[in-house]
Amino acid sequence: MASPTEPRSTTPSLSIIVESNPSNSRLSELGIKSWPKWGCAPGIYKLKFDAEETCYLVKGKVKAYPKGSKECVEFGAGDVVVIPKGLSCTWDISVAVDKYYKFESPSSSTS
Repeated sequence: MASPTEPRSTTPSLSIIVESNPSNSRLSELGIKSWPKWGCAPGIYKLKFDAEETCYLVKGKVKAYPKGSKECVEFGAGDVVVIPKGLSCTWDISVAVDKYYKFESPSSSTS
């Protein structure tokens, strides 16, 4: 009997993707204005993403430190940011954040 192979020790790195200053047509294509809004005050926040999040920052400035990495990812007002499912990180928010966001609904692929 063959056992399923699960590469536990070689987990692919989870990267935050930042798209700076997307065009208005790109924002319309994403449907950002129909997404819910969220905001928070400056501070340090430990976050765990159980689903992929795509967000568009209307205002704010963030340094995100992915768990296990010494590097940070910076983003702010005017950026579209994609945070992968399963990522744990610390957000150091220096300017209050106001953003539109959506989570990818967990769906099983049935193709």
